[in-house]
Amino acid sequence: MDTRSEVRDFLTTRRDRLTPEQAGVPLFGGRRRVKGLRREEVAMLAGMSTDYYTRLERGNLTGVSHTVLEALARALQLDEAERTHLFDLAETANTPSGVRGTRKVQNRTSVRVGVQRILDTINAPAYARNGRMDVLATNQLGRALFADALGTATSFNMARYLFLDRRSQTFYTQWETVAADSAAALRTYAGRNPYDRNLTDLIGELSTRSEPFRTWWATHNVKLHHTATKTVHHAVAGDLELTGEALQLPGDPDLTIITYTWEPASPTAQGVTFLAAWSGHQSVADAGASARTGSEA
Repeated sequence: MDTRSEVRDFLTTRRDRLTPEQAGVPLFGGRRRVKGLRREEVAMLAGMSTDYYTRLERGNLTGVSHTVLEALARALQLDEAERTHLFDLAETANTPSGVRGTRKVQNRTSVRVGVQRILDTINAPAYARNGRMDVLATNQLGRALFADALGTATSFNMARYLFLDRRSQTFYTQWETVAADSAAALRTYAGRNPYDRNLTDLIGELSTRSEPFRTWWATHNVKLHHTATKTVHHAVAGDLELTGEALQLPGDPDLTIITYTWEPASPTAQGVTFLAAWSGHQSVADAGASARTGSEA
């Protein structure tokens, strides 16, 4: 990832979206030639010279202090995710070139036994994923919930499912919101891990094959996934309104467990109960099929 262009595009898009009215900048008449704030207006709000802000917006964050970054975040009215992204970009820009790319990015294809045990003790659909949105492990209910995405595999990539599998547009009733948030989450991860080759390959694939992804990726929006409510349409259990909760794992900082909750005594609660019964039946059937295959060998 080209950090300078990332910084330039991120700051430019944040400036373009902020109107003078939103920023509290007085208007003195005349036709404005920019969509949002002018560079000199951002500089004034941040308490810096226009020349210095122009240098920052051109992608040069070398030597920038936390105080300056905080002032810039306030001036552009960045939210938590955007502020974090700005600091991540600055950290990369100020990392010596000889050190860049030396950070080990986990390219695991499975999880520790302990993580799988945690998933199995959760009495709700749950899965473990990394920052690239590779779903590496599920519990039984999680596998049942994402049966279409998983198929016969043991893992899948959520971004590929959303942007390259048309079934996802039926599964997620608010598909556009979920897909846009996922593109923003990948952009956030890219800011922290700009030298992740697998991420670069994933972004290249999605950009080539999905116009919606290209459009959302170009916005440079970022998002931190802590909690979100989604409505899904499951082929067996029907419509389910699920609230996802992201649980961090101190022992596996590259992994996040996502588990779902729902309103008690609701249609979703009945649907999840039915999903659990169905998933138990499927597990028994799969075990029987495996046993028959083994006896025939």
